[in-house]
Amino acid sequence: MSDLVQLDGQQPHSEPTGQHVEQAVRERYSAASREREASLCCPVQYDGRYLAILPDELIERDYGCGDPSRYVREGDRVLDLGSGGGKICYIASQIVGSSGCVIGVDMNDDMLALARRHRQTIAERIGWDNVAFHKGRIQDLALDLERFEDWLAEHPIRDANGWLLAQQQADLMRRQTPMIADGSVDVVLSNCVLNLVSPGDRQMLFEELFRTLAPGGRAVISDIVCDEVVPQRLRDDPELWSGCISGAFVEEEFLNAFLVAGFEGIEIVSRQAEPWATIEGIEFRSMTVRAWKPVEDEPLDLNQAVVYRGPWAAVVDEEGNLIPRGERTAVSSVDARRFAREPYAEQLVLIEPHTPVDPATAEPFRGEHQGTRSLAEIKGQDFRLTSLPGDSCCGGSADGSSCC
Repeated sequence: MSDLVQLDGQQPHSEPTGQHVEQAVRERYSAASREREASLCCPVQYDGRYLAILPDELIERDYGCGDPSRYVREGDRVLDLGSGGGKICYIASQIVGSSGCVIGVDMNDDMLALARRHRQTIAERIGWDNVAFHKGRIQDLALDLERFEDWLAEHPIRDANGWLLAQQQADLMRRQTPMIADGSVDVVLSNCVLNLVSPGDRQMLFEELFRTLAPGGRAVISDIVCDEVVPQRLRDDPELWSGCISGAFVEEEFLNAFLVAGFEGIEIVSRQAEPWATIEGIEFRSMTVRAWKPVEDEPLDLNQAVVYRGPWAAVVDEEGNLIPRGERTAVSSVDARRFAREPYAEQLVLIEPHTPVDPATAEPFRGEHQGTRSLAEIKGQDFRLTSLPGDSCCGGSADGSSCC
């Protein structure tokens, strides 16, 4: 795509909401499954090790704007939303290994056929078969559309009663045999797809992201964002919408959608410096966001503290708690566990009390416990140890060399 798109003189299209959005996306990506469309992707540098075993047509017909697969780990249960030809799924399959698994979800029959066509060949090349593809809408991950279509073939809709019965059957399938069950995956990926979902379905989309993740799991989403609100007349253009442009999230709205859904530890892990496209001064660029699903537990006061390393004078967490640089800030057992892992661990030092507090007898962590943790709480009232350095002045380093 050129850096500047001129729209002067174009005629407005019908509003691409609901069915119009899905139809425009379906038609364009069906064509893109058969012949590469360069305007649908941003330049992305993938790890060549994982591309080596992929057929050329999967690489050529990949339409992404980032590489969320780099945040996958061995053994993960992975869900890829809008999996297309399966490139990210097959990369993730190699990373998670035989102990993990990967599920791709897409609503486009042609893209699903492309992805499934190479499944057996790739499995033979890497030595394990841990990838499955399902037909579904990423804002409705409980309903397996292929199973529902099988039911519809046996129960065709001929009148309003038939339509109501089909709705009831779909709800029954969602409850009894969900395509993606609650808390069943460790990481949800998506590569340049969320912007294709109609605005009315986006709250449900992020709720589904949250629902399917296990506590402590993470979402890593690469998508196109913009720096200001896209005017309605541009949003009404199905061509711009299906081209990953007019449906782009405004950057701050994209981050806030994770927060509203209940995520924590939300961070921008990559952001394209130069815009991918510019329309009437509005800049569109790729951005990858990682966010975590909290582990719900009762917060206890175990006399734990954290020290913020800097470089800022202080930071504020999602609950509005101030953590000044260099001070022993009291935290609950829940926050201590959270701050000990990504993405907080590099920024904070966790301090455990000299004498551990038994969780069975600990008090709940309340608002009055916030603030600076006293040394008496951390070290104990009777802590009077004397320990002088030995001959090595500071004990030496782990590799046996002197540190002085």
